[in-house]
Amino acid sequence: MIVAASITFGAAAVQLLHAASGPPAVIFGEINVKDQSGYEKEFLPEARKQIGAHGGTYIAGGFNKAKALEGAEPANRVVIFSFPNHDAATKWWETDARKMNDEIGKKFATFRILEIEGVEQK
Repeated sequence: MIVAASITFGAAAVQLLHAASGPPAVIFGEINVKDQSGYEKEFLPEARKQIGAHGGTYIAGGFNKAKALEGAEPANRVVIFSFPNHDAATKWWETDARKMNDEIGKKFATFRILEIEGVEQK
């Protein structure tokens, strides 16, 4: 009886924590890189480190990896990555990314960055 109650309580707690975290947050970045060498050396390694430190995972993209199926051609670098939830994405942006984009990234590129609320996978 105690074991069954413990399992039920544990399962409920896991569901509650999962629901509280919310859906994943997907980041879409369209980046017009003007100096690829400088971008790769001075910006990209730290950007990847910061994304990972906040729980982000690269999904797709890179240099010249996107093509337009309809509409305007994309920038020469397009990336998609995700965070566990909106709070993690916000913390990444407010803690590290915005400042680094302003201080380093904008020397080499212009950025269009969108956060998109993900859909819970069932």
